[in-house]
Amino acid sequence: MVIAVVMLVGLVGVVVPVLPGLLLIAGAGLVWALAVPSPMRWTVAIALVAIAATATVAAAMVPARRASAAGASRSALMAGAAGMIAGFFLIPVVGALIGFPAGIFVAEMLRLRDTRAARATTTATLRGVGVGIAIQLAAGVAMISVWALAVLLA
Repeated sequence: MVIAVVMLVGLVGVVVPVLPGLLLIAGAGLVWALAVPSPMRWTVAIALVAIAATATVAAAMVPARRASAAGASRSALMAGAAGMIAGFFLIPVVGALIGFPAGIFVAEMLRLRDTRAARATTTATLRGVGVGIAIQLAAGVAMISVWALAVLLA
């Protein structure tokens, strides 16, 4: 029961950037496999880690590709990350959500000196982030489904 709750918290963590979503789900699966070691449990745990790793890489690549396709620079993505970190500390709870797009917009505005172009690259980047979150959410649901199926079959 505790494993299921931790996995569900991890699923929430995919959407809420404060919690390490897929890491929590995979970690709970590893704890479950360690509790009563068996080949089936280890297979499930390895599958969970593989799904988490694949989704994490994909979710990181999608925003970067979308941003570069829209003309955003790498420095804009770094500015977004810096804005997210600063926002996290300056405005509790929602600061990271505000800081990321603000950082991208400011960096692109300084680089391009055009509000419309800066807004377009920021929007494209945010759409990519949305797709990345959707990838992680689908992976989290798949991971929990694999684990639940293993629990039911055991």
